[in-house]
Amino acid sequence: MDDLRVPPGPGIPRGLVVPARDLDEQFSHAGGPGGQGVNTSDSRVQLTIDLGTTTALTDDQRTRVLRRLTTRLSGTVLTITAVEQRSQLRNRAAARERLAEVLREALVPETPRRATRPTRGSQTRRLAAKRSRGETKQNRRRPAAD
Repeated sequence: MDDLRVPPGPGIPRGLVVPARDLDEQFSHAGGPGGQGVNTSDSRVQLTIDLGTTTALTDDQRTRVLRRLTTRLSGTVLTITAVEQRSQLRNRAAARERLAEVLREALVPETPRRATRPTRGSQTRRLAAKRSRGETKQNRRRPAAD
């Protein structure tokens, strides 16, 4: 198995190379199309990487990835499963592509929110809607006894 190359993007300007020793592939029977070959070939691929111990990430990148992918992790281990293709080789390639994409998206730095003021028009519309709603509620009241 070769090293996994993640293309350059925001947060990783030179790209990222995940050493093959940090990746673990497991194969098993996959359901779905394939006829009799499904029963004999292990075409399902599970690609796992322990994000807590991989040497490919810096400490800042590691904390960002662990925080962003927390719902997809089991501890610090990320698992990608590929069963779409009938061929083990194509499923291996698909799992590697998906892992590279997940890492690339997780490494994008967060853009800080810029505080903005509401426009005068939006303030006017909000106050007009409040007045209208108040009038509606006022009209629902019992008339005053004179």
